[in-house]
Amino acid sequence: MSWSAPAVATLISGRPIVIDGDTLEIDGIVIRLHAIDAPELRQTCISSGGRRWPCGEHAAEVLYQRARQRIVHCQPMGRDRNRRVMARCSLDGIDLGGWMVREGWAIAYRRFGHDYISEEAEAQSARRGIWAGRFDPPWDWRRGKRHAIK
Repeated sequence: MSWSAPAVATLISGRPIVIDGDTLEIDGIVIRLHAIDAPELRQTCISSGGRRWPCGEHAAEVLYQRARQRIVHCQPMGRDRNRRVMARCSLDGIDLGGWMVREGWAIAYRRFGHDYISEEAEAQSARRGIWAGRFDPPWDWRRGKRHAIK
């Protein structure tokens, strides 16, 4: 199978398709937002009232509503282990990754960068998004550690 993609240094711009809370597709190129991790589509969280809710679906919907039918500009920074383009993406000059973390729909993914730690602290302090209740970090949820909701 032949696989080709633009050079990593090439700016990618266009109207995105939102795959989930931290992944977009622009013109057939799958882009993972740099240094953030949003709840997975099938992931649930616990509300402040103790009820389970589909936080992964909600994170994707929030990103969709923010980016829909608008031009997003992504600066590639490399590739992840799944060969997706890792990029810092912006909309109207606002960093989408930072926005998702600041709004509480993603967390800083320290394994890949320390870019959004202050945004995470702000969201956690204000109890925005997933911080309003309890959740498993998405990396734990993916590994099957789904019983340790914080």
